[in-house]
Amino acid sequence: MFYDTGCYGQVVLGDLPEPVRQRLSALPGDWLEYDGALGAIVVRHIQPSAGPNLPTIAGELVRMLSEVPEASREAIPGGDLFVHTERSAQLVRLRVEPGGAVGIEWAHPDYSAAQPRLYAGERLEMVEPRVQRLNGKVTFTTRDAAQAARSLAAVADTYEGLYPEGDLVVTTDEARGAVQADVRDLNLDALLLVEKLQELAAPGSLEGDLKVSSFAAVVPEQQLRFVFRGGMTWVQRPVLWRDARETQPAAAGAA
Repeated sequence: MFYDTGCYGQVVLGDLPEPVRQRLSALPGDWLEYDGALGAIVVRHIQPSAGPNLPTIAGELVRMLSEVPEASREAIPGGDLFVHTERSAQLVRLRVEPGGAVGIEWAHPDYSAAQPRLYAGERLEMVEPRVQRLNGKVTFTTRDAAQAARSLAAVADTYEGLYPEGDLVVTTDEARGAVQADVRDLNLDALLLVEKLQELAAPGSLEGDLKVSSFAAVVPEQQLRFVFRGGMTWVQRPVLWRDARETQPAAAGAA
C-alpha cells in the first residue's frame, strides 16, 4: 500500500445532554462529524482530497470538544484520531485522554522495544515490492559458499522497480562454508530474499536482520524487520508511540 493522506479513528464522548448532542450534530466540518448513535466523534465517509489535513482535523476536534460542558467533560472516555500528513508524509496521533485532555504526537518507528513473532511464510502486510528498500546484514553457513553467493546475486538481479537500486554485497569464506550478505538500500522483494536465505543456510546457522522500508512515501505502519536468530526467522513491527515503548515488556525470542 502506498502512502495515503487521510484520517482514521474515533473519539468517544460518552453520554451527553440532548441539547449538546444536537449542537454537535449540527456543526459543519470537512473531516469530522458527531455520530449520535455511537456518542463519538468519527471521520466522515467522504473525506476531502485537498487542503492541509492536520491543522484542519485538529481544529475541528478542538471545536467539537469545546461544545462539551464542563460538567460532562470529566466523563469523556476519549480515543485516538490518526492522521497521515500530506507534505511531510508522517503519521500523527491526536489523542483525547479520559477527561478530555488533548495531546498530539508524531510517530517515531522504533524496533528496540518491538515484540517479535515467529515467521512461518504467511502473507505479510508491508510496503509493495516494487518500492521496497532493504537494509541489513545476514550471515550463515552452507555446504557450498561460492554457489550460495551466486544464488544470492541472481535473486538481487530480480529487482522490482524500473531499474536496479542499491547493493547486495556477498563475501564468503569457502574453507568454513561461511557467507555474509550486506544489504544496502536494495530494491528487492524482501520475501524472495528471505526465502532464498532460508533455503541456502545450514540448519541453525542463519543470523542477522533485514529491515524493510521504502523508496516511496508509505504509511509507517507497514514498515517491518526480519530478524534471524539461531536459524529461526522472526518478524517485528516497529513501535510507533512513546507510551507504547514505555509499556512494552522487554523484547524476547529474537533479542
